Amino acid sequence: MNPSDIALLKTCTHYFLHLVFPVFIALIFFRKNWKKAYCIMLATMLVDLDHLFANPVFDPSRNSIGFHFLHSYYAIAVYFLLLFFKGNIRIIAIGLLFHMLTDFLDFNLWMH
Repeated sequence: MNPSDIALLKTCTHYFLHLVFPVFIALIFFRKNWKKAYCIMLATMLVDLDHLFANPVFDPSRNSIGFHFLHSYYAIAVYFLLLFFKGNIRIIAIGLLFHMLTDFLDFNLWMH
């Protein structure tokens, strides 16, 4: 595979995990209200607003986890604690934690 093919595969995988895979999470864990759960998980993409405070805003060689404040280990610990609440808070927690997992995998699987 040439570098441009790898870059395209990386981008497609990243956005698939951010935008499409949460549908499956919603269908499996929140079957009765899967559309609502999916929309809530999709809204957790707003966590990426913390990228606007970085210079440059996007750096493909930078690991988001541990760099941006909403991607910090402290923030991830809070997201984990939110799992112990019921209702929409739990859905938000799942969306945020899956977002962090996606960003972690994106950097650690493709940069080596």
